[in-house]
Amino acid sequence: MEESLLIHYIEGKATTEEKRQVILWLNESPEHQATYLALRKLHDLSLWNETDRKSVFLKKNKSSVRMFTREFAKIASVLLVGVLLSSIYFLSKQETADNFIQTITVPPGQRAEIRLSDDTEVWLNAGSKLSFPEKVTKDAYEVTLQGEAYFKVSKRKEIPFIVHAGMYDINVLGTEFNVKSYQKHGIFEAALLEGKIDVVSEQTNEKVSLKPSEQLILSEHGLEKTNIEYYDYFRWREGLIIFEKEKVGTLFAKLELYYDIQIQIENKSLLESVYTGKFRIQDGIEHVLRVLQLKHNFSYIRDEEANSITIR
Repeated sequence: MEESLLIHYIEGKATTEEKRQVILWLNESPEHQATYLALRKLHDLSLWNETDRKSVFLKKNKSSVRMFTREFAKIASVLLVGVLLSSIYFLSKQETADNFIQTITVPPGQRAEIRLSDDTEVWLNAGSKLSFPEKVTKDAYEVTLQGEAYFKVSKRKEIPFIVHAGMYDINVLGTEFNVKSYQKHGIFEAALLEGKIDVVSEQTNEKVSLKPSEQLILSEHGLEKTNIEYYDYFRWREGLIIFEKEKVGTLFAKLELYYDIQIQIENKSLLESVYTGKFRIQDGIEHVLRVLQLKHNFSYIRDEEANSITIR
C-alpha cells in the first residue's frame, strides 16, 4: 500500500473506492494495522501547533518515548471495518444464543462514526464504548452505551430502538439525539434534536418524555428538564470541542473525560473564570492548555507515569 494513499485516508480526503482499498489492506494482517497506526500517530503529532513542533520531537528522550509507547499501546490491536469509520477504535465480538454482540471502544482523543445493521448512524465521542447486536430482532434493537454518543435512528414503526445508558434507558422509534453517560462520574445527559424519546429510570421506572430542543441533565435533585442553549456543543461529531461561556473548572472536568487523564487544580482562582472557544480534539490536551494560558495566568506540569496534569 502506498504511503500517499494512507495519508489521503487519514486526512479524510479518500474517495469511497480508496477507503475500500485501505480497509481491505488493513484487514489482511496485523503488520498492516501496525504500519497504519504508526503513520496515524505521526500524522496526529504533526497537527500540533507549528511553533511547538520542534519542542515535541526534541523533548527528553525518555519522556517522549514513554508518551508514544503509552498511546501506541492503547490502539495497537485496532481493527477497522466499514467505510464510515472516521477514526481509530477497538472492535470485539461476543456470541450469544442467537446473535453476536459487538463492542466498539474509542480511545481517548479519538472519535468514531459507524452505521448499525438497522441503518442507525452513531457517532462515538472520545473514551466511549458501545455494545450492539449484529442482527436486528423482531422485538427491539438494544444497544448499551458507556460515554457519549450521538444517534440518528432510522425511522421505523414496528421495531423500537433502546439505548441502555447506566441507570437510564432511552426508548425511541426514529429520531436524533445525544446521550452522555459516565456512571463513575455521576454524569447523565440526554438532548433531543429531532423526533421524540422517552427516558426511563431502571430503578424507579419513572418516565420522562422529551420534545425537540429539550434536554435532561442529572443533578443532585434528580433529572432536570431544560431547553438546549448551545447547539454548537454537538459539533464534537466533527472532532471539535466547543466551550461557550464555560467555567474553567467545568472545562477541565470535560478534558479529563475526553483525554482520560487526571487533572489536579492547585490554582483555585481559575475555577470561577469563564472561557469561550473551540479546539480540535486531535490537537491534544496540551494544545488546549497552551491556548488557555493566553487568557489565564497559570502553569502546568504533566506526569506521564501517573497520567496526570497539575495546574498551578
